[in-house]
Amino acid sequence: MTDLILLEDDPILREELCEFLNESGFATESAADLKEFHHLFNPQRHRLALLDLGLPDGDALQLVSNLHQSGHHLGIVVLTARSGSTARILGLDLGADHYVTKGGDLDELVAVLTSLERRLGYQHKDQPWLLETGPRRLVPPGAPPVALSQQDLLVLRCLMTEAGQEVSRQRIVEALGEEYLHYDQRRLDTQMHRLRRNVEQASGQTLPVKTLRNAGYCFYARQQIQ
Repeated sequence: MTDLILLEDDPILREELCEFLNESGFATESAADLKEFHHLFNPQRHRLALLDLGLPDGDALQLVSNLHQSGHHLGIVVLTARSGSTARILGLDLGADHYVTKGGDLDELVAVLTSLERRLGYQHKDQPWLLETGPRRLVPPGAPPVALSQQDLLVLRCLMTEAGQEVSRQRIVEALGEEYLHYDQRRLDTQMHRLRRNVEQASGQTLPVKTLRNAGYCFYARQQIQ
């Protein structure tokens, strides 16, 4: 999982982006201004940066230039509400890899980050996530086992059996033994949120399940089921 640092001053947008990026497979840390960014940024750990241009304590274009000139092997995506080509050309000249417009398609943002991640060579094979169906537990790579409820086990088995593939909400609901047409979709959203939280609290790792908006979910890491 690639570490990403997000610089965005709007608290609501920052929280939404953090949640979405974590769900999409990026270990995301966020900063509200340049001062906090410099405090949090670790060039040995952070591989991608998503930077807002308009900040309360300065302009991120200078930050883009500084990061580029420092020689860090860092992918930089600029998040901006600015229109026109002048700012975009300047940002690219200073070292940004991509521009993404605020309020745009979040799936497009993930596609840009994933493409940049691949180009920079940050995707690599990790140890598999192990699902043990007998004792009902999930074993993250290099971390202690996480106890699962029966419903958690059914959901994960459905997703991990089709790792790397889109699994529709209907298939997951049916794997839970429910009738899709009479099932309250909010129950599935709540369960997935709780499962992610439990895994992170117990193991310190982010569950590698990507949310496919209005479609379903995808388990995107290497896996093994016993």
